[in-house]
Parts: sequence; C-alpha cells; structure tokens
Amino acid sequence: MSVQHMKVTKRIDPKYQNEAVLLVKCPDKPGIVAVLSEFLHTFDANIIESSQYSTNPENGTFFIRLAYYCDQLADKAEQMEKNFAGIARAFDMHYEFHYRAQTKRAAIFVSKEPHCLLELLWEYQNGDLNMDIGVVISNYEDSRDMVEALGIPFYYIPANKDIREQVEAQQIALMEEFEIDVLILARYMQILTPNFVKHFENRIINIHHSFLPAFIGADPYARAFARGVKLIGATSHYVTNDLDEGPIIEQDVERVDHRSDVKELRKIGSKIERRVLAKAVKWHVENRILVEGNKTIVFH
Repeated sequence: MSVQHMKVTKRIDPKYQNEAVLLVKCPDKPGIVAVLSEFLHTFDANIIESSQYSTNPENGTFFIRLAYYCDQLADKAEQMEKNFAGIARAFDMHYEFHYRAQTKRAAIFVSKEPHCLLELLWEYQNGDLNMDIGVVISNYEDSRDMVEALGIPFYYIPANKDIREQVEAQQIALMEEFEIDVLILARYMQILTPNFVKHFENRIINIHHSFLPAFIGADPYARAFARGVKLIGATSHYVTNDLDEGPIIEQDVERVDHRSDVKELRKIGSKIERRVLAKAVKWHVENRILVEGNKTIVFH
C-alpha cells in the first residue's frame, strides 16, 4: 500500500523553555555530585530535582538524574554542553542533556484490543503525558474513529509474517516522516524484526500481559489459569531481539483466586496493563530512565 506523507514540525513548549534534565552514568568515586553541582552553579542554574543511585560505593557504577532551571537556557545550552564534555572525559561519564521544552513525539502501535491505546489517549488529553502523539499505526481498522476524532493521523497497515519486511519498511518511513522519538506498543500483536528494533534501540516500549518472566509469549492468561496462579500482573519493558525479555521499566500485580476464570483474569489484567504502560511511557518522556545492560534505573 502507498503511504501519503506530510511535513511535521516538532512542538516547542515555551512554558518549559528554561528547564532541562541531565542524566549521568559513570564509575563511582568521591566528588561526582559536587562537580555536577558546581558545573550547574557556574551557569546560574538551580537544581529543582535530584535522584541518584550507586550499585556499590567502593567500585560500582553511579547514576544520577538532575532536573534544573536555568534562566535564558536557550542561549546557554550549547556552551553548557561544550563545557561539560571535559568533565565527562575526566570522570568517564556517559551523559545526556534533555530539554523539557522540546516535546517528544510518540507513535502508538495497536492491534485489535484498544484498552491500552484508550488509556494513553486519555492521559494525553488530560495533560498527564508530556508528549505529542504523532501517529497511530494499526493492523486493524477498529481504532480509526477514536484516533482521528482527536486529530491524530491513523494508518492502517495490514501485517503478517509473510509481508513483514515490506510492512516494517513502511513503518520506519513513517517514523522518520513524523520525527518520532518513542514507539509505544499498546497491545500490538506482531513480532518485530531485528532490523526494525535496531533502528529504535531503547525507544520501543511494550506492554506484556503477564508478570514477566512468567508466561512469555502468547495467551498468558489461559496458561496462568491452568497453572492456578494467585497473582496476575503486567510488565512494561523496552523491546529487544529477545522476545519479552528486554529491560523492565514497570510491573504491577493484583491478587486472584480459584474463583477467577480466564475471562475474569483478562478483565483484571487489562486494568493492570493500562496503568503499567502509562507509567512506563510517562517516565520515559520525562527522561527518568537509564538503561544498564538488561536492567533499568528508574528515578520516579
């Protein structure tokens, strides 16, 4: 199928023009926090939130998230990043500057079940997700009306294993056209190829309708029922080429018992899925997550 493209301009939110986040990962040693604080102070920046974690204070890895306010940040940002490069070299830091005014653009992928999509649309409408939804892509038409009613472009792209490469080429083109920063799989029931995943490393967020690592793959509620579980849950994670085994961002559970059949488990599970995925997306767009191997550090 052909895809019509449009020119997209990312939104700048002026009310956050002087706010930013600095994420840092480095070998732990004394003086890191002091150096970072002094660096921000030299630009008259005020730290408004600080969270840190060390795997081991003797020879571990140190992680920190600093949210700060800096008057006239747009004029200072380039020089700040240039000056920080020297500090990063001295402390062997991996770091990222994120500017809150530069609103992230999301693409939502969905199949037939709309509950996770609806939760994201609701959070987006009420302002609890600081992002723009650039496009929704689905291999079913079911969600078109609810998406287009909000002025969000909707693309129906049929998908199956026989045409997967063609489909993903179209999807990648759309991600580039809409300048997408994060991809959200809101119950998109298709396996992504390694080629697709490598284009968006640590930028694809999935919701799995199971409390991983239990019941990986398809139809976990039926298998959970057969196993007689007493807790069911959901897991949101970054997508890697290992099915349902990427870095976990958020999980939640609810207690069930022998009275709960498969239908009831799915009903309870869908509620968990919605809130778990929404939290994971929120933390990602607020730059609260650092990936370390196959784990995450989440400063929430």
